[in-house]
Amino acid sequence: MRGSTVLPGTPCAAPRAGDPPVHRLELRLPDDVPFAAGSFDAVGPLSRAAFPHRHTFYEIVHVTAGTGAHVVDLARWELRPPHLAVIVPGQVHRWEDARGLDGTVVLFTEDFLIDHPGDRELLRRLGERPWLTLDGPTHARTARLMAELAEEYGRGDPGFATVLRSLLRVLLVRTARLPGPGPGPGPDAGAGPGDGAPTGRAGAVAEEFARLIARTGEDHRSVRECAELIGVTPGHLTAAVRAATGRTPGVLLREARTREAQRLLIGTDLSIHQVARRAGFDDPAYFCRFFRRETGRSPGDFRKHHDGRVPSLEGGGVRP
Repeated sequence: MRGSTVLPGTPCAAPRAGDPPVHRLELRLPDDVPFAAGSFDAVGPLSRAAFPHRHTFYEIVHVTAGTGAHVVDLARWELRPPHLAVIVPGQVHRWEDARGLDGTVVLFTEDFLIDHPGDRELLRRLGERPWLTLDGPTHARTARLMAELAEEYGRGDPGFATVLRSLLRVLLVRTARLPGPGPGPGPDAGAGPGDGAPTGRAGAVAEEFARLIARTGEDHRSVRECAELIGVTPGHLTAAVRAATGRTPGVLLREARTREAQRLLIGTDLSIHQVARRAGFDDPAYFCRFFRRETGRSPGDFRKHHDGRVPSLEGGGVRP
């Protein structure tokens, strides 16, 4: 994702009222790779941030110790290590009441995936089930891979970027094979180039659409407007996105707006009218009808039901 890395000390714009801060990945040098890895302590205090925030980069966390919970969007996952967490750009997350949190953190931007563009689809799928509890053998294999990534990054020997991309590729493919809550990776995960995702122009169109709806601070757009930005017809966009996800662009846009409204209702004190405008609705009455149709509850009932909490599910290297 272009513009998602900054040099140390680069100032960041303050978020709008009700918006979580957006963290960006710092580069050690102007020509450094958009990647970082290490322990929670090595990455910095923001790796344990207890406040809701978003990223412009991907984060993979191997949790080896700690108590408390990890909140991703609208789900609260209890810490019973070992776990593997995958957070994709645009998701809101935080560590809640975390004590003794330890493990290894890997951070990278979309630009880092240049050698394996199909990994974007793997990451999208993993972002739909962002919390995995590992058994003993899987934990051991994951720990070795994460340690290799952190060591290779820390040493910075010649060719280290190539090694990092290869190790990350192995980690993603193996993680996509794991059972876990939420949508799975599909039968073709790890099977070959693209891992079951469309290839060629159709795959590129679907990936660009996914990037458009994942960006924060963007105006809410229609399917036609998204197609114009990508440079294709609405019909071509629909065919490409359906091939990649099994759903239409219209459905994915509605889901994105619904998630944003849910986040604002739970995580802010904005009025229903303000939430409606922030989610892209000029008419609060229409927003309420839309929200009830998508969730089965009115915005007010949804906020009252959650009462500032998210449901419980069992189970510095960055800048704000």
